[in-house]
Order: sequence, then structure tokens, then C-alpha cells
Amino acid sequence: MQPTLESAGRVSLRELIPQGRFFGSNDIQFESCCGDALRCESGDLFVAIDGQDGDGHTLYREAVQRGATAIIAERPLPTNVPVCVVPDTREAYGSICQLLAGRPADSMHVVGVTGTNGKTTTSMLIASILDASKSRVGVISTIGRSDSTHTKPAARTTPVPPEMASWLKRMSSNGCSHAVLEVSSHALSQHYTAGLQFDAAVLTNLRRDHVDLHGSVMNYRKTKARLFEQLKPNGFCVLNADDAGSQAILPNLDAPVITVGQREPAEITATVIERHSSEQTFLLMAGNESVPVRTQMIGDHHISNCLEAAAVGLVLGIDLATVARGLEAIERMPSRMERVECGQRFGVYVDSADNPDRLAIALKALRKVTSGRVLCVFGTPEYRPADDRPMMGRVVERAADLGVLTGGHIPHAEPLQALHDVLDGYDRPARAHLIPTRSQAIEWTLEQAMPGDSVLIAGEGRLGIASELNSRVLPCDYDIARGWLHETARAEPTYSCFN
Repeated sequence: MQPTLESAGRVSLRELIPQGRFFGSNDIQFESCCGDALRCESGDLFVAIDGQDGDGHTLYREAVQRGATAIIAERPLPTNVPVCVVPDTREAYGSICQLLAGRPADSMHVVGVTGTNGKTTTSMLIASILDASKSRVGVISTIGRSDSTHTKPAARTTPVPPEMASWLKRMSSNGCSHAVLEVSSHALSQHYTAGLQFDAAVLTNLRRDHVDLHGSVMNYRKTKARLFEQLKPNGFCVLNADDAGSQAILPNLDAPVITVGQREPAEITATVIERHSSEQTFLLMAGNESVPVRTQMIGDHHISNCLEAAAVGLVLGIDLATVARGLEAIERMPSRMERVECGQRFGVYVDSADNPDRLAIALKALRKVTSGRVLCVFGTPEYRPADDRPMMGRVVERAADLGVLTGGHIPHAEPLQALHDVLDGYDRPARAHLIPTRSQAIEWTLEQAMPGDSVLIAGEGRLGIASELNSRVLPCDYDIARGWLHETARAEPTYSCFN
């Protein structure tokens, strides 16, 4: 759904899009625009977008009837209101929304973060570093939107153009000097960030993902690379030298590049000093300087996220000690290897790993800090491609000592078929434990855990919080696990349940 966006005064479309072809007028002056024909109001500039709500090119008459005084389209339309024809209405829409909002990003340093995995965590780490430097920072991420004073939950990773412009305006009006934007491949393909220029563009990694949306791995990578095309003339890139996908696009970048890595040569590196189930310490090295960083989030992937965030902070002029404080300030992230602690003698982690790659990364991280067995509760979300299902089963069979296959809190349309698809990935399907009800699967797995073991609850994380089924609020993975551990703690005097 595309809401209306208004400005404080009339603006010229020809000044914004001089290459547009105008029909019925030499220019279009407007104060508001809308990308949804059914929500147009009097005086709106209607942007004809082919989207989930229908093709705006077939609904333009409805927009005019509702008061639209001009149209932006990708082809001429038979109408009595002025029309501006552009190659891509989505890109034009993003630029128009930023213009109507007064180009708020121009007054801030804007950092964009994209990649297959780690976008949210890296975005929050960057924001934490900026906060540690006493900068006022706004954030747009999967977790929520913040103008540095007020925070709201997010319905999607990257907001649609009117919402994007509105939040950036709130940040600018609130005195933010920096804005950190998590940018999904969907947002890049739909030009949600059109009209923005970035001071820094971070690519966390490039793996196989969203092939169903982009058509091929190559298209997916090209879409991710669009972020670098929006860099300011003096902007810079941050790339992960340990990631082959990121390295593949390096020769095509026409901007300064800062590389980070743990295994491959890079400008900013890290060496693990010690690692435990509840924390890890690594030495962060940049040039001739180094500083130890102690973080309560575990895994090599988290160190990579820290390096990428550190690179942004250092290039923006923040000293290494402040960078370290910012990294250490993030103690936990919802559904990102989030520990559930009730004093139990085994580890419990909730992660929203919903694809084979993320699941493998999470299990690998736990294997390195687990003296006993690694147990995994997992499923396959309905929105994920069916091709992922056998690979999920293959990952768990190879990386976990016990795999418990289950469904989602909200059942699939064809739950048994989805579970059978996962089992197809097993060499020995009999090794999989199948418990279709997710809450029962979590509780049963926790019952099997012994001292020294680690339990990974993967696939949904905290998604169940806002879900309702038959007017019943459904719990999330974290709440189910913590509830079971809390009851066990009441029965076991040696436990002491805490957040």
C-alpha cells in the first residue's frame, strides 16, 4: 500500500526529471503524490506502479476520478491530465518522495547496509558505534525504525518510499547527524532508496538467496550491487574479504573500498583470543592500532559483522577505543543467536535462521563453544523457496547431533509436504525426529538436553509474538523456551531464572 506524501510547497517535475517526456504540459507542478490509485486525493500526482495492488497503468482512470491532476507512467496514457513518461516509475517515485520531504538525507551522513546475512546486526552495531561517539543517529532496520528519540516496530526490512522519506525527515528534524539504513534486495530491486545518496555502503556477504524473487543468483548479486551505484562522490565501500561473493564484485567498484577479514588479507582484521558459550573476545586490528573487544554475541559471523561496523566508524573518524565500546554495548539481538538464560547447565539459543546458509552458520558457531552435543529444532517457513527444504535437512543431519523437525507456529497450507521435502535432504531420514507441533518440539528437545549441550531453536525466532490464530495469541520460540526453563527452574533449586 502506497500512502500519499505531501510537501510544504509546489515543486517542479521537470526540474527533478528533465529527461522525462511530457504530454499535455511542458511541466507538472505538484504538492503531493500517491502510488496507489485507490488512495489518490485531489491535487495528487499519481505514480503508475505495477505492484502487488495491481498495475497502476490500468487504474489511472480511477486515480483521475479521485482527483489526481497529473500522472507519471512508463508509457503514454489516453487521458486529459498531463502525463510524464519515464523509463521506471518506481525509481521516479522514490526520488519524488525524497523531494517532497525536503531531501532530509542531504543534512545527514547516510550509511547503507546490504547483504545476504548479518544486515540487521551490522546496522545496529554501526548505530551503537555512532552512539558511543556521542552522535545522534537514526536507524531503519528489520527490528524497527528510530528517529533517535522514538522507536516503532517494522513491518518490513526497508520501508516503501513515502515511509522512508517520512522517517528520514523525522531524523533530520530531530537533529540526527547520521542515518543507518538496512537495505534488502527487494528494496533495491523496487528502488525504495531512489533519491538517496550514501556516504558508506556496506556489503556483509553474498550467498545464494532469493532466487525465487530475482530469477537467478547473478540477478540477485547485480541487485545487491545497486547500493554502490548510489554512493556520494566521496563515499566509500566496505567489503568482506572472507566472502567469495563479495570479492567477485570488487573489480567492478568505482569507489574507495575498505576490506575486512579474519582469514584473508584485509585492512581491518580480527583474531579470536578466547571463546565461550556466552561470550567471546577478539583482537580488533586496524593499521598499527589494536584493541580487544569482548562481546556477548558469539560466532565468527558476529566478528565479521563487528569488523564491518568498525570499518564504517573508523573511516567516519571515530577512534578505535570508542569503536570497541560501541561494539561491546550490543549485548543481544532479538532472534540473532539470542541466548535464553535461566541458569540451566546447557546453552539455549534462538535464531531466525530460515535458510540453509544461516542455519549452517549458526550450528557451526555453536559447535565451536559446545563440549557436549548440539541439538537443533528447525522447520521450513512457508515463504521460503521449496528448493531450500532438502538443503535444510542436509545441513542439520551433518552439523547437529540431534535434529528435531517441526512446523511453524502458524501451520503451512501443506505442512506434511513441507516436512517430507526436508526429509528428502537426509541421507538417513530415520535419524530425524519429527514433532509437527512447534511448541511441543521445543519442549521435548529441551528435555533431552544435558549439561554441556547446546540447543538451537531455528527458523522463526520472535515471529510468533504478533501472530494470532483463531483469536488466540501465539507465543514465540523465545517465550516457549524461557517458559519451559522457568518451570524447570522452579523445580530445580540450583536454577535461577533471569533475563
